[in-house]
Amino acid sequence: MQRENRPCVVTEEPGVKYYCACTKSANWPYCDGSHAGSGISPYQVEIEEARKVAICGCGKSAKMPICDGAHKALH
Repeated sequence: MQRENRPCVVTEEPGVKYYCACTKSANWPYCDGSHAGSGISPYQVEIEEARKVAICGCGKSAKMPICDGAHKALH
């Protein structure tokens, strides 16, 4: 998945989620194991209650993998 300058908003149910950190997942924003052998690990996030989550698409968030609006400062 090529990074985009916008978040991916998903509705999540409670549980542990694994979000892609390598940008190679065909199922972005979720990890599909494409990082194997790269030394990169997916972001593990515990979702405690059903809610919408904005996953960073630009790679610049200080709260990776959660979007913090950093994409707004990119040109």
